[in-house]
Amino acid sequence: MGKVRVRKETGKLYFDFFYNGIRCREQTLLDDTPANRKKLEAFMARIEQEIKLGTFDYASYFPGSRNLQRVMAAKPFVQRPSATQVVPGDTPLFGEFCEEWFLENEVAWKISHRVTVRGILDKYLIPEFGEMAVSHITKGDILKFRSSLAKVRVGNRVGLSPMRINHIMTPLRMILNDAADRFHFNTPFVGIKPLKVPKTDVDPFSLEEVKTFLARVRPDYRNYYTVRFFTGMRTGEIDGLQWKYVDFDRKEILVRETLVQGRIETPKTPGSIREIQMSSLVYEALKKQWDVTGAGGGFVFCNRQGKPLDHVNVTKRIWYPTLQLLGMKRRRPYQTRHTAATLWLAAGENPEWIARQMGHSSTEMLFTVYSRFVPNLTRRDGSAFERLLVSSLKGVEDVADTHAD
Repeated sequence: MGKVRVRKETGKLYFDFFYNGIRCREQTLLDDTPANRKKLEAFMARIEQEIKLGTFDYASYFPGSRNLQRVMAAKPFVQRPSATQVVPGDTPLFGEFCEEWFLENEVAWKISHRVTVRGILDKYLIPEFGEMAVSHITKGDILKFRSSLAKVRVGNRVGLSPMRINHIMTPLRMILNDAADRFHFNTPFVGIKPLKVPKTDVDPFSLEEVKTFLARVRPDYRNYYTVRFFTGMRTGEIDGLQWKYVDFDRKEILVRETLVQGRIETPKTPGSIREIQMSSLVYEALKKQWDVTGAGGGFVFCNRQGKPLDHVNVTKRIWYPTLQLLGMKRRRPYQTRHTAATLWLAAGENPEWIARQMGHSSTEMLFTVYSRFVPNLTRRDGSAFERLLVSSLKGVEDVADTHAD
């Protein structure tokens, strides 16, 4: 269905519609006012009606359009005459329908998810299925496409991972299921199950490794990694942490926002919104960090311009070089989160308390992922972990000062 939209750069209205299976955008000189919108929406309705009747003449409406040659060269698209009369060639092209599907659903998505879906459509789905009518896509077409993804070359590696392939297939399934529901045909996605994703074994740091890492990491990043290792915060959560969410009086970190692709968004699940109790080490690290960035009142960990850290840059410049310097196994920064969980378990903390600190809705994931790290669990309030930290990590600063000298 055609829309009247506004260009943010100019404030001018434009038409956005499909013709012959091609998305067309035609600019106007009218400002975005209620009267102008009403006028153009009536105009758009007339265009849509003529397209359905087969009488639409693109050249007479938009004689100087840059789209004219392209749309006239495209093969005609036969519109569906009614909701109950559907014939094999009577459904829209996949490329046309997925554009409309995207526009209808993007308002409910977070920006990061919108960017992800848009990328999948443009890079994989539209090039593969764009010129096919949605009702013509078969189960065989889908399986053939999925098989081809396993042969895509990515750098020196051949084939996308099963997890990545599943992520690409999810929008395809949603689009085809939606199209089948609207145009009354059987979805070809029946019986196609996600690929099995190999279980990734966690590889947390031992307490001794954590102590060594914190003693030798670059001093201006010691507070950052102390908080990472002993709170279980995700990368986006700690990189997006702002001082307004640090409560020194209650010794709590309030997880309310996360940094995704350089933008601040709400956490991905309701369970991720939580309060993390500060251990004494985390409390002291944040107190020291306050002396560095607290005056700005913005991000807790930031660059000299006060902007959030670039996690890719920090990983390449700080994380991996420190591991290499210490002769430690190369591990992803996400292992700091696994480390916090396993240290809490080793200290005997209550699983429900740990799950809340991690942002899990239940203890199921805790026991699934960390089953081999679960000892005799008796404590309930974080005090066992506190004692473990105080006794085991006492003197980290002394060790660091020794190396600094």
